[in-house]
Amino acid sequence: MLERFHVPHDIEVRVKYSDLKDTVTNIFLKMGLSKADASQASDGLVYADVRGIETHGVSNMLRRYVEGYNKGAINARPNIKILRESASAASVDCDRGLGLHVGPWCMRLAIEKAKKTGMGAVSAINGRHYGAAAYHAQLALEHNMIGLSMTVGGNIVAPTFGSKAMIGLNPIAVAVPASKEAPFVFDASMSGVAGNKVALAKRLGVKLAPGWVAKPDGTPIMEETEPLDNMLMLPLGSTREGGSHKGYSLAMMVDILSSLLGGGQPGFVSKGTACHHFIAYNIESFTDVAGFKEQMDVYLKGLRECPPAPGEKRVYYAGLPEHEEEIFRRNQGIPLHPEVIEWFRGVTSELGIGWTLTKN
Repeated sequence: MLERFHVPHDIEVRVKYSDLKDTVTNIFLKMGLSKADASQASDGLVYADVRGIETHGVSNMLRRYVEGYNKGAINARPNIKILRESASAASVDCDRGLGLHVGPWCMRLAIEKAKKTGMGAVSAINGRHYGAAAYHAQLALEHNMIGLSMTVGGNIVAPTFGSKAMIGLNPIAVAVPASKEAPFVFDASMSGVAGNKVALAKRLGVKLAPGWVAKPDGTPIMEETEPLDNMLMLPLGSTREGGSHKGYSLAMMVDILSSLLGGGQPGFVSKGTACHHFIAYNIESFTDVAGFKEQMDVYLKGLRECPPAPGEKRVYYAGLPEHEEEIFRRNQGIPLHPEVIEWFRGVTSELGIGWTLTKN
């Protein structure tokens, strides 16, 4: 994640991973989730924090989830239904369940199908926000599979040349196992910047970069700007000259695979819901698993050791910085903004949950 979105070191409060996960689990339990779903949801949420993806961690998302449960917008005990199914595919109704625990259920269904047929695909409609797309994709890694995950929601992006928000942020994630190298784990929205980064920018008092957002009439803002309440998000690429038609079309692809393929409606029609798509590729159905992982090591190590350009320190690939950050944060603690700590104090007191978020 860009440095501008990290909590400044001079004000950060570092808490233990286990303490944060326990607190989040207890909050989900108070929202009415089962023990299994509460544990699964907290695992997916804190995954984002421990890997440095603050946009989709507790700072931004947990308060939104609590609000959603309290208003009845999120179903704490969803009755997940398989609407249509074949040996390698399925469509699922999430019954307004939070994607942090419904998503893994769907991904594991895709994994089980891939074990039998080589590939498994699941489209899930009528859901709610599912956190970091990478979390769901990486569930395939321990099964020697490649995982793909994508979701539709937050229709705040204007199409190329458009003056109205018509498409979602629509992130795509892919996770690929390796042998000795850190897995390749890519996760990015099809907008110029993830929508949750706007909330982080407001909290941290930083500006948005050129080409991330547009004026209310759709005109791209091509200089740094303060976050505004009525601005539009731009597709990945920002402008037609910069390739925004590519981000726009990829966002459409996510909508088609997640929503329409599962029997749902386009994102701008079904406002307030989220639809997801999951794919698992069983590597052994395509090639030798050990040989594949060895070649992934060659590939990833080669990229990692690529000579950096002048002024740059090193070359990364997607998943490597997060892997290194997770090792560091599990040892040194997860940094939270003081405002987030105060929110936790308020909500845990209100819900009667014991305070455990002491400094690491």
